[in-house]
Amino acid sequence: MRSYAVGIDVGGTFTDFVLVRPDGTVVPSKHPTTPRDQSEGVLAGLERVAASEGLSLPDLLRRTRRIVHGTTTADNTMIEMAGAVTGLITSAGHRDEIELRRGFKEDIWDPALPPPPPIAPRRRRLGVPERLDFEGNVLVPLDEEAVRAALRRLKKFGTESVAVVFLFSFVNPTHERRVREIAREECPEMAVWLSHEVLPAAPEFERTSTTLVNAYVGPKIERYVRHLAERLQQHGYRGEFLLMQSNGGMMGPDYILQRPVTLLSSGPTGGVIAACRVGDAAGEQDFICADMGGTSYDVCLVRGAEPEIKAGWNWHHRYLIALPMVQVHSIGAGGGSLARVVSGTLQVGPQSAGADPGPICYGRGGTVPTVTDANLLLGYLNPETFCGGAMKLQTAGVAEAIEEQIAAPLGLPVVEAAYGIYRLVNANMANAIRRISAQRGEDPRHFALVMYGGNGPVHATAQARELGIQRVIVPKTSPVFSALGLLLSDRIVDEMRSYIVPAAEANLERIQALFEEMERQARAVLSRSRERVELRRFAHMCYPGQTFDIAVPMGNGARPISRTLLQATIERFHDLHEELHTYAVREEQPMLRGLRLTVVQRTEKPVLPALPASRNPARPVTKRQAYFEGRFVPTPVFSGPALRAGQRVRGPAIIEEPFTTIVLHPGDTAVLDRAGNYRIDVAL
Repeated sequence: MRSYAVGIDVGGTFTDFVLVRPDGTVVPSKHPTTPRDQSEGVLAGLERVAASEGLSLPDLLRRTRRIVHGTTTADNTMIEMAGAVTGLITSAGHRDEIELRRGFKEDIWDPALPPPPPIAPRRRRLGVPERLDFEGNVLVPLDEEAVRAALRRLKKFGTESVAVVFLFSFVNPTHERRVREIAREECPEMAVWLSHEVLPAAPEFERTSTTLVNAYVGPKIERYVRHLAERLQQHGYRGEFLLMQSNGGMMGPDYILQRPVTLLSSGPTGGVIAACRVGDAAGEQDFICADMGGTSYDVCLVRGAEPEIKAGWNWHHRYLIALPMVQVHSIGAGGGSLARVVSGTLQVGPQSAGADPGPICYGRGGTVPTVTDANLLLGYLNPETFCGGAMKLQTAGVAEAIEEQIAAPLGLPVVEAAYGIYRLVNANMANAIRRISAQRGEDPRHFALVMYGGNGPVHATAQARELGIQRVIVPKTSPVFSALGLLLSDRIVDEMRSYIVPAAEANLERIQALFEEMERQARAVLSRSRERVELRRFAHMCYPGQTFDIAVPMGNGARPISRTLLQATIERFHDLHEELHTYAVREEQPMLRGLRLTVVQRTEKPVLPALPASRNPARPVTKRQAYFEGRFVPTPVFSGPALRAGQRVRGPAIIEEPFTTIVLHPGDTAVLDRAGNYRIDVAL
């Protein structure tokens, strides 16, 4: 019996599917996202995938060995602030930790910037008498009657989920565990999340914020994941069901649901993983990968074919998540981004038409012009073959809406107004790339641009030209690239332990014991699989008095902890500090704040077949009018599926793939390689 693997990435507008056949052939598919219940869109999309193979949905699922899923449930919950009614129980005197936020404000120049919507208002944040010192010794015993009173009060407020955050519980979790036991007696229906299980490390605000977000999104994620798993089983699925985490690795539902906050930004992470594989295979070690979908634009700067994974100061939806996360910067810019004139100025995004009603050209009731509407008017999109022919775009009403809402208020011809929308969204996306490059002290001109997402290739070369980037890579799988990346990822378990001591005085036996403890715990989670395991050890260090630490690589798991290794790690900390902050105080001994072990279990990856080559020149299938350099010109249109490796296409030209369109501006040159990537030289 043939065996399939399926990657599923739920986006704001479309849910993307990648079916990998046993011979490695990739079959892409898309289905509109169903925001009210994402599982509806997932099942409907799987039915479409099954039909493309001549199978029923149960037949396809019975022949599938692995489904890997990236979901936006956590992100949507935070965007909509539609999570569980959440409470907080913390050490007496510390219930306002989440409001103080270390004094951090996203825009320090805006005195009127309001605080974020509260996950747990002050009336649902309760302190109870208890106290541990930094070594975990009990200074004040837990007042169990106060805990019971707090739980009863939270129950009266209708609290569905409670975060428990006690000082130094990551050293001694006894008090937090006792609260869970009491909660099972007082209010067994309430979900309880303990900070030492979510983030077993200091500092206090980071742990409080992470645990609160986890408590807020956890119940909704659990309902969605279990509901989808049950529906798949009802249709006959018996294979592995895995979920992508924000650290770039996948794990099963039982593991994920212990810490659901790890699903934040899991969708964009899949695309980054795929970009790393493609960039490495194409000989590009340093590149910027960008995903332009229907709602958002996600950017990541990659060095050495590996994304930066940061454990600490990760802000998402105005809350801090101090868990290891692939560094992806997102802005509201996509095909569905709304264009408006505000106070005489054109604005594009961050609001989006989404999947429902979508752009005007979808014909589903949209009334506000979007980027996709502008691209259609400019001749970049084929209304008959959009989304692989599954949707036909309507031209009726598009020009009229842009004329009335954009062109007339700005005093522009309608085509120039549409081109203004195109240029402005490109500028917004280019600024996102400039921002992440500047934060890393890099010049984007020294990088290649790997562009994907359904809308990315339409805008790729225009962005590259604005940034001075000469090389662009567009995979043929671009429209479903994040879904493909899910199948190219590995299982990853991150374990953390706190150990606060001057680094030079650290006890080697204790460090070794902590790493061994973390390894045992990680291997227990991974015990069912036989794939090989790689251990990556990190020491979190900072200079005395600093409040932010740096994760310093500390060798692989096979190397014993020695004084020589510890000293080398300290020297590496000085080097990293100088690299990141332009200075190092080498005569000063840093503080060791904690240890982290990342356990990577390599999984079987699909082997994608090489494309056939041809020496014959590429021939267009038709021509259409498209807007370049201030005027409409007859533009050759090429069929992507008909192109062969080695064939060259010179701009101005348009290449139509089943689920995306590549726009080449005058002077650009694209060559298709054997791996199925368009390698584009941009005319600067």
